[in-house]
Amino acid sequence: MLSDAETLVRCESFSSDLAAVARSAGVVGILGTRLLGAAPERIVIAGVSHLRWSFGVPKVLLVGHHDTVWPMGSIRNRPWSVAGGRARGPGVLDMKAGLVQMFHALASLPSPEGVCVIVNGDEEVGSTTSRRLIEESTAGCAAAFVLEASADDEGALKTARKGTSRYEIVVHGKAAHAGQEPEKGVNATIEAAHQVLSVAGLGASAAAAADGGPLGAATITPTLLSAGSARNTVPALARLTVDVRAPSAQAQETIDVLVRGMTPRIPGARLEVRGGGQRPPMGQESSAALFALASRIAAEQGQEPLRGVAVGGASDANYTAAMGCPTLDGLGAVGAGAHADSEYVDVTRMVPRARLLAELIARTRR
Repeated sequence: MLSDAETLVRCESFSSDLAAVARSAGVVGILGTRLLGAAPERIVIAGVSHLRWSFGVPKVLLVGHHDTVWPMGSIRNRPWSVAGGRARGPGVLDMKAGLVQMFHALASLPSPEGVCVIVNGDEEVGSTTSRRLIEESTAGCAAAFVLEASADDEGALKTARKGTSRYEIVVHGKAAHAGQEPEKGVNATIEAAHQVLSVAGLGASAAAAADGGPLGAATITPTLLSAGSARNTVPALARLTVDVRAPSAQAQETIDVLVRGMTPRIPGARLEVRGGGQRPPMGQESSAALFALASRIAAEQGQEPLRGVAVGGASDANYTAAMGCPTLDGLGAVGAGAHADSEYVDVTRMVPRARLLAELIARTRR
């Protein structure tokens, strides 16, 4: 398993580099073919390479991704290594070790019959090209298991996820010479500053208006900000990006109304709101029965008691759950530091985690 993880990690697959993602799909395909005894269907959508294996009539859907957030060349500064029971390298936790565990778990069963496997190449950027593929593959399935990393370094499973929305607020002003006649302009930078503070104040309103849900309050965060075209010109244009995490569909809809209802403060300024909902929330009810089953299996296998937690991040589990397919996430590698220089996988947990998944597959595909 470590050798396979090393192979995947050494093949870099930054989401924005489609050629790298294509090479990675080839490497993942070879690994899956070796372990599953069948080549995948390679699906390229808008230049993004995805893989699918389907055996018989699927009752269980396994979902993973092979793209990472790490820019090409990261392997030089963060080379693959195993020391002190920890494997390191770009993307090892999110989620190349999880893919290895998935393939080995399925290969350990007498047959892969009744299982569909999807490994997509754009999860880190929202699964924009693979969403429909994932949603269509839930049809007829009794369970979806998502191989994202555990919620913490103790191996907690992810039993609920917030939904995500992304907005861009475009501020339209009016340009003018900043030295000679600034009074004739409409300063988009100043208007954007007002909107940043307005966005920051929406969180409390959204939390009060929406059902709290198992994840607590929604978060509404101003992130990217840009404005202006020259140092001596009153800015005519500014852009503000807003990140939203919502615990329920109701909260997501309420926030959408609030964001789209924002109004300019400066006379002559105009706001244009782009974007909206992306991933729907994954409620606790989607995972309850599967988490209970996983807990029983872990006890039978002599593993430590499982914990389930709700998290603010989103994944492809949001899509499978929204399709009405019971979903359990966080079944991949155990470790910490995803997307950070400290990223690592606890190698002692890889085999037990694969055994847990194998038994989950066996019991839910019947």
